[in-house]
Amino acid sequence: MTNQQIPQDRYGSRGRTRPRPGLRWLLTGLVLIVMVGVAYVGYQNLGSAPIQGKQVAFDVLDDQSVRIVLEVQRDEPQRPADCVVRARAESGEEVGRKEVLIQPASGTARQDTVLRTSARATIGEVYGCTYNVPEYLSTHTRPTG
Repeated sequence: MTNQQIPQDRYGSRGRTRPRPGLRWLLTGLVLIVMVGVAYVGYQNLGSAPIQGKQVAFDVLDDQSVRIVLEVQRDEPQRPADCVVRARAESGEEVGRKEVLIQPASGTARQDTVLRTSARATIGEVYGCTYNVPEYLSTHTRPTG
C-alpha cells in the first residue's frame, strides 16, 4: 500500500476544522429567536380574531329590503364596533351593503337592521366587523360629498 502525498500549497489541507463552541451556541440562539418570531407572527395572523360577527337570522321583507339579525362577540366588549352587513341576490351579486354601529355591551351583542337593496335579495349576511369605527358612524353627522 502506498501513501500518496498531495501538495498542500495546491489543494489546501485536508483537516476539518470544527466550529468553536461559542459560535455554535450563538447560531443555535439565533435560530431559536427566529423560530419564536415566526411563531408569534403566525399566531397574530392566524389566531382567533379579536372581534367576530355572524348572521343569526335574515328575512327578505320585499324586493328592496332585507332584515338581518347579527351577533357580535368581542374580546373587549366595552369598545364600540363597526360591522358591515350585505345582501346578495340569487346570482351571488351584492345588491346592498351597510355599516352598523355596535354599541358597547357586556358579553355577546345582538342587533338587527334593515338593509335597503337594489334588487331582490336571497340572503343577508355579515361581511365583517372591526373596532375602527368611522367618525360619521359614531356621531350623528352624516358624511358629505
